[in-house]
Amino acid sequence: MLRLGYTKPGSWASFWAILTLVGLVARAAQKTDVGGESTGTSINHSQTLLQRLQELLRQGNASDVVLRVQAAGTDEVRVFHAHRLLLGLHSELFRELLSNQSEVVLQEPRDGAAVFDKFIRYLYCGELIVLLAQAIPLHRLATKYGVSSLQRGVADYMRAHLAGGAGPAVGWYHYAVSTGDEALRQSCLQFLAWNLSAVAGSAEWGAVSPELLAQLLPRSDLVLQDELELFHALEAWLGRARPPPAVAERALRSIRYPMIPPAQLFQLQARSAALARHGPAVADLLLQAYQFHAASPLHYAKFFDVNGSSFLPRNYLAPAWGAPWVINNPARDDRSTSFQTQLGPSGHDSGRRVTWNVLFSPRWLPVSLRPVYADAAGTALPLARPEDGRPRLVVTPASSGGDAAGVSFQKTVLVGTRQHGRLLVRHAYSFHQSSEEAGDFLAHADLQRRNSEYLVENALHLHLIVKPVYHPLIRTPK
Repeated sequence: MLRLGYTKPGSWASFWAILTLVGLVARAAQKTDVGGESTGTSINHSQTLLQRLQELLRQGNASDVVLRVQAAGTDEVRVFHAHRLLLGLHSELFRELLSNQSEVVLQEPRDGAAVFDKFIRYLYCGELIVLLAQAIPLHRLATKYGVSSLQRGVADYMRAHLAGGAGPAVGWYHYAVSTGDEALRQSCLQFLAWNLSAVAGSAEWGAVSPELLAQLLPRSDLVLQDELELFHALEAWLGRARPPPAVAERALRSIRYPMIPPAQLFQLQARSAALARHGPAVADLLLQAYQFHAASPLHYAKFFDVNGSSFLPRNYLAPAWGAPWVINNPARDDRSTSFQTQLGPSGHDSGRRVTWNVLFSPRWLPVSLRPVYADAAGTALPLARPEDGRPRLVVTPASSGGDAAGVSFQKTVLVGTRQHGRLLVRHAYSFHQSSEEAGDFLAHADLQRRNSEYLVENALHLHLIVKPVYHPLIRTPK
């Protein structure tokens, strides 16, 4: 961050004197005292210089260019008295625009013109305060004028606020697509997948484009109450968006109908406006779902392929597939709990349950860090400290009977955060299919801090999900 200001109203001589002083101060801070001291004393007046530079912009002293910023579609013009040298240091476009003229007119969208003062201030001071509504216009200005540091900074701000649930994820996704910002696009997509229930119930859902919907619907990491909730959200979107029939039918075929119980499927066929309009396009999927629920999974697999995504549950929050777990003061000591899930999504397994035992340890020590009291020579070795450990979560079945039904289990742990009264998913940890724990679980969490991003009112909000997966070794006969 750099601020320079004026000493007295003057010409280029005073301006260059200020810039020279910046270099002298920077070099003085690096030199050691010539009197023989082993270490030098840092003299840092950078904050004062930055304040003066801000004052230079505000008062227009020694300015040699004028920027007239006009909001598109209006007669509103904002005038900025600036300095060719400082603008050109940040932006090659400004350097070219101002190379042979001292006054330029810049046409900007209304939202961009409204924040142009913040944009120019950043060029002088290297800092600004961003509000959510200003993120896109500031990022657009930084992109247009090639100010890469500001472009990265605003993009980081947007990603950070997405993680906390504050950002308009749908609008930012579409903006990221339009600018080719792949990192921001992926961040928006991940947030939407993990918080689809919250987004589908908000005004943002109506702004989802067909392209974004096509990105979301195939994902297995969508967090929802159940598949029926996704169907209703899609039906509401279809009613508002009125897309072409091909788009609507492709979207309806992304629903995993075998994950919906038969009684609810009957209701959908009888009452759904979307199915009344596009029913023939998904008739084969509905028949497949009914067949799946009518037979045991092992018998069904003798005739049909069960390895497609239609038979893989998403991250469902319904009690049949997991349970919430709130751990108060999680840094204190070990905890345990248990819960039950349905053996499989088939109607044949709807009455069968698997019991799961869960152990949480805030300071588990890997074998390499566990206490060792003496080495081979008998010399005592220092004990590992509790803070050397890391959080650990172990999920084990009370019995192994589930495998007999032709399924194995994938586990997912969601970590919630509270934003504007809503509990949103901030982190998700998946277990390897053959493992009892997630190796990276809360690897970077500081549970000792009361304001940790992983905690809500000093509590760890988890949701444990178990997804039955049919063994991939089962194949349909040729």
